[in-house]
Amino acid sequence: MKRLLLGVGNRLSRDDGVGPAVAERLTDAEGWQSIDCGIALENASGIVSREEPDLLVIVDAARMGLQPGAVRTLPSRGTDRMLASTHGLPLTFVLDRLRSSAEAIVLIGIEPKDTSFGEEGLTSPVAEAAERLNATLRSGSIDEIESLAAPITTDS
Repeated sequence: MKRLLLGVGNRLSRDDGVGPAVAERLTDAEGWQSIDCGIALENASGIVSREEPDLLVIVDAARMGLQPGAVRTLPSRGTDRMLASTHGLPLTFVLDRLRSSAEAIVLIGIEPKDTSFGEEGLTSPVAEAAERLNATLRSGSIDEIESLAAPITTDS
């Protein structure tokens, strides 16, 4: 099985860098290819098209109204408003383009604590979540990640 992880986010905005941090931690995992996409998920579309993974996992910070460090799989529709990153193109647009190249796509969000500008790195609950997610992905038990059960409502 060919598995590809895309880590999305801005490392200069504290916990928004969790996607790239997960990608970095997974680089040596057997059976996985991982890419730090920074803030531009769409820049990896050519790699996804070329690799045609059986499983494409996209990890980003997501405001879900949960405790910092909570990890959930996310629905592919209606997720744009949850993401902590400011991405170049809407997530739904990018996902629609990736669907033809990947057998299955799983979005994983990690609730951030602090997305303020600063190079201090991840907060401790988010760093711990990145480690737990890394272990889950390495063990192949991605199905054990809890799904976001209810739609998110935001004031913005």
